[in-house]
Amino acid sequence: MRVWSALGFRAAVVSLLLLVLLVFSWFAATLPEAGVPVPAAAASQTPEQIEYLKMMGKDPGALTAGTGKQGGFPTPMQTAQTAWKQLSDPFYDNGPNDKGIAIQLAHSLGRVALGFGLACLVAIPLGFVIGMSPLLRRAFDPFIQVLKPISPLAWMPLALYTIKDSSVSGIFVIFICSLWPMLINTAFGVASVKREWLNVAATLEVSPLRKAFLVILPAAAPTIVTGMRISMSIAWLVIVAAEMLVGGTGIGYFVWNEWNNLSLTNVIFAIVVIGVVGMLLDLLFGLLQKAVTYVE
Repeated sequence: MRVWSALGFRAAVVSLLLLVLLVFSWFAATLPEAGVPVPAAAASQTPEQIEYLKMMGKDPGALTAGTGKQGGFPTPMQTAQTAWKQLSDPFYDNGPNDKGIAIQLAHSLGRVALGFGLACLVAIPLGFVIGMSPLLRRAFDPFIQVLKPISPLAWMPLALYTIKDSSVSGIFVIFICSLWPMLINTAFGVASVKREWLNVAATLEVSPLRKAFLVILPAAAPTIVTGMRISMSIAWLVIVAAEMLVGGTGIGYFVWNEWNNLSLTNVIFAIVVIGVVGMLLDLLFGLLQKAVTYVE
């Protein structure tokens, strides 16, 4: 236990040092060039002219301090200020295109939870049946291998045409991308249960239902949860891209909308939020996987 604690502490220190190095590199890359005066373009413009330039994608306030060119990359301090502004009031709602980051995350997580839940209801029972039957395993394998590599976003046009609802189409995309890892891992886990355990269950004349829940499920649970963990990672990855396409609400739409508003600080903030939420979801399934894993 002490060895793991020491190792965890050293890993945390190394991670912190890497973070400091990353922020310092970012800070150094956005420093103004030495000896070049900062242009005072914004100060010489009227509010109407500044607004027009913003609409044309030439915000004078975004002039890089070193070059006088538009489009300077945000500094760490600017991004931190934007993050503080967003997190200080995450639940505001000023209309369809102006909602707080918490509201956007809630929409995205709701779609992911619904699509992922539906995939669990289909993939786990079907994976059980396929894993327990070599005949079905061979029969289903060609269909799984053909459908598995298809990009989830390739289903979006078909979903929009048939469902005719952008939000439900996003849920369908999450469902279809979450299905295959769970299905494959469940079937593999069930098929890999030790024959000795099944033979003991047969010797004791255990009913098929009790054998499924008391023998097969505990043995295959780590593999099943691994499939769920992979599916959740893919689902969170896909929902961002799906929401960019369908629009409306969600963290993906937030990124796209802020890009259209030429707000790179908000885009960077949203990218960090997406990464942190994805990490937390992965940690949650990691804890679940640890809980169902039998250690001798």
